[in-house]
Amino acid sequence: MTTYWCSHAWLGRDHPDSGVEIQTDQGIITNVKTGTEPGESATRLQGLTLPGFANVHSHAFHRALRSRTQRGKGSFWTWRENMYAVADNLNPDNYYLLARAVYGEMVSAGISAVGEFHYLHHQPGGTPYDNPNAMGEALFAAAAEAGIRITLLDTCYLSGGFGAALSPSQSRFSDGSAAAWSTRVSSIALPEHGRLGGAVHSVRAVDPGSVSEIAEFVAARPDPLPLHAHISEQPLENEESLAAYGMTPTGVMASAGALEGNFTAIHATHLTTDDINLLASSGSTACFCPTTERDLADGIGPSRRLDESGVTLTLGTDSHAMIDLLEEARALELNHRLASGERGHHDAVSLLEMATSNGNEALGWTGSGTIAPGAAADFLTLDMDSIRLAGSQPRDYLEAAVFSASATDVSSVIVAGQQIVAGGRHVRFDVASAMREALGST
Repeated sequence: MTTYWCSHAWLGRDHPDSGVEIQTDQGIITNVKTGTEPGESATRLQGLTLPGFANVHSHAFHRALRSRTQRGKGSFWTWRENMYAVADNLNPDNYYLLARAVYGEMVSAGISAVGEFHYLHHQPGGTPYDNPNAMGEALFAAAAEAGIRITLLDTCYLSGGFGAALSPSQSRFSDGSAAAWSTRVSSIALPEHGRLGGAVHSVRAVDPGSVSEIAEFVAARPDPLPLHAHISEQPLENEESLAAYGMTPTGVMASAGALEGNFTAIHATHLTTDDINLLASSGSTACFCPTTERDLADGIGPSRRLDESGVTLTLGTDSHAMIDLLEEARALELNHRLASGERGHHDAVSLLEMATSNGNEALGWTGSGTIAPGAAADFLTLDMDSIRLAGSQPRDYLEAAVFSASATDVSSVIVAGQQIVAGGRHVRFDVASAMREALGST
């Protein structure tokens, strides 16, 4: 058994508690006490301790694009061509190196679970590796080394856009059919730190009949899998979906039966009122990735309308323009303020719930994302004496964390009861050196 003593910790209320003792055993929280003094054997966590963050939407290889696509004008579609060029250079060996560094950066930012939206399956040209899941296994291995939980959201990708042929770059993403996709996915062996989920890349890349097959596959598993899909990221996607199918992307998903179960709509930027009602009535989740959505000029999604309709909200870093769940959280509220002219819809508690318990649930890590007995022993501590946070009063710690802190204020991270970050540094490897090495090989 290991005991941690937190000067302050958020236990789900509208304020932090002080003197919180957390006892863990075999990666699980066994007991939580408040108002305590630190015992001699306890590991002291000075600052504000929060449940580990869940990054619901990641494309690990997009990290290689950071800063490389910022010169000159462009759009989501021109950025995508740069993304394909990076994908062309990856193989299981150098993808492992890149993902290891990316996941190391995530854990250093307080992220204890990641949803990897994985469609880089085969060799360039589309020929499967001898092990058809070699790329996915590289991601599992990278996550294990970095000390992060991973939900591999294995993604079906069948066409180059509403029935168009795949481009040479896209060919390595495709299994050829939903049936072939499900056959390959069925052979994935899960490690202890891994979960499996299904994903539809988009209605641009997967036709409605194949979406139905995928939805049936994830629902038929002994433990039904979460299902994620890119939804209405760009207005052109909506226009082309209406032209091809007479429905918006959300409508296509609903008619195919994909919204039942644990469904998460990624981006959800350009939704109609009917779309919002469909997501709400089916109990679906939406994942916003504000730093990517602003970087790619996607737009500001209807987070307030979704929230008021009862849709659960989560957060992701997507293309990794930056990796900081606190920035994603505050950007959701600040974007809403810019769009509406009103302040204070998404408060600190609701934003922290999006980053923790909501996100873990969307990734299939039920029971994680809280500091309570029986939950996974995943938590992070913010240094409340940092330059950004110094002088904050304990009663305001939650607001200070969400609206002022950054990933660099994370001083400690515990995942499955093991300390992965101490003193603000990853204990297993130097993340910056690993990133330089990985980017040099891609």
